[in-house]
Amino acid sequence: MFRNTARVFDALFVIAGGLLAHGVRYSTAIGLEDTQRLLVAFNCALVLLLFPVFGIYETWRGKSLPTMLARVAAAWLVVVVSGLMLVFTLHRADSISRLWFAYATLISGALILATKLIAHLLLRVARRRGLNYRTVALVGAPGFTRTLLAHLEQRAHAGFKPVCVFDTTNAESDLPHLSINGLPTLEDMNAFVQKVREEHINEVWLALPLSEEHTIYRFTRAFQNDFVNLRLIPDTRSLALFNHTLVDVLGLPTISLTGMPIPTPQMWPKLVFDRVFALAALTLLMPLFAVIAIAIKLNSPGPVFFRQKRKGIDGRTFDIYKFRSMTVHREVAGVVTQASQHDARVTKVGAFLRRTSLDELPQFFNVLLGQMSVVGPRPHALEHDDLYKDLVYGYMHRYRIKPGITGWAQVNGYRGATRTVEKMEARVKFDLFYIHNWSFWFDIKIVLITLVKGFVGRNAY
Repeated sequence: MFRNTARVFDALFVIAGGLLAHGVRYSTAIGLEDTQRLLVAFNCALVLLLFPVFGIYETWRGKSLPTMLARVAAAWLVVVVSGLMLVFTLHRADSISRLWFAYATLISGALILATKLIAHLLLRVARRRGLNYRTVALVGAPGFTRTLLAHLEQRAHAGFKPVCVFDTTNAESDLPHLSINGLPTLEDMNAFVQKVREEHINEVWLALPLSEEHTIYRFTRAFQNDFVNLRLIPDTRSLALFNHTLVDVLGLPTISLTGMPIPTPQMWPKLVFDRVFALAALTLLMPLFAVIAIAIKLNSPGPVFFRQKRKGIDGRTFDIYKFRSMTVHREVAGVVTQASQHDARVTKVGAFLRRTSLDELPQFFNVLLGQMSVVGPRPHALEHDDLYKDLVYGYMHRYRIKPGITGWAQVNGYRGATRTVEKMEARVKFDLFYIHNWSFWFDIKIVLITLVKGFVGRNAY
């Protein structure tokens, strides 16, 4: 019912767009010309035919809102281009006002996108209040099911309500029963199946390792005649740190365990933002660069910039740029001594630069060259990489994405010298959280926090 209503409204929005565009262009919303009526009718038919093909009317429950809106925009673009091709094929392009066509395209597209967005946001509000939800039964070990329950609680707007858990660890043992997050926890297979059927539970999520093929088969066989949505959520925590993606290789489905954690198409906004932001920052900061350069030269002999080898994405090394903040000195080969409080090597100008993070500004050149990002895990000296890679679990996974000038760890207080393994573990934990939960808007949030409070740090000597 809802899907059919949505289709009718989308077709009506195409008509409304054509009429409103005519009103804007000719100061009257009536009297569409023959070619305009033909184009509007053709676009209505295409919307009814093509939008379902693009999955526009599938449930958006639990899916990314930007991705779904992008799909709607792509579908509308296909409709518009197809209508334009029809006009050219019939040799009626001269009878269509380009301004009317542009207005109609924008108005109809905006109406379709706006209503989809409003409907989605209203459903989110309803689901947060306990309406329009789907009940879920979880199957798996307590550790992973608790992780899933935490995800469900954080994303209540998706409309999935957990109602019970089947504990596979106690299913065939005499261990005492333990409740999981206050939910009814079952251990008997027949009792679990009966509960799902009697309470008409909508979905059963199998949170099991891939090695539990026999258990997976038991549940698929148990529910083979039931109209319950059975989902497999592989428990791959022991295999790698990243969310694993299913990719096609030679026509075979494969799970990427250590590859790029974020699909390349999703990274395009970040790539564009990095270049634009870096170019704007360098342009605006040139006068400040000149002042800092003069201050460095007057304060101590040596170059203005300091270069050091760092690891970038996938471990590729590059030269990172900073304003020189220390006197020129030589380090012992293979050893990098971190700056400490009252470090004699740090110049007076350098101390101010390090405390305010102004020494990091030349790294916008690295961003412009594509070696770094504005936001990402901070790159460490190669000697520190060699030290911590075997001491801190997941340390090298930070280099699966481009390192950044600022990051989630830095805005949470982890900047400057890191002298203990515990502090490095905490920093890496924040970096991995950022990678797991990356979005373009998460980057913008970190940039804004950095602008407000991220320039000065107590640990930067």
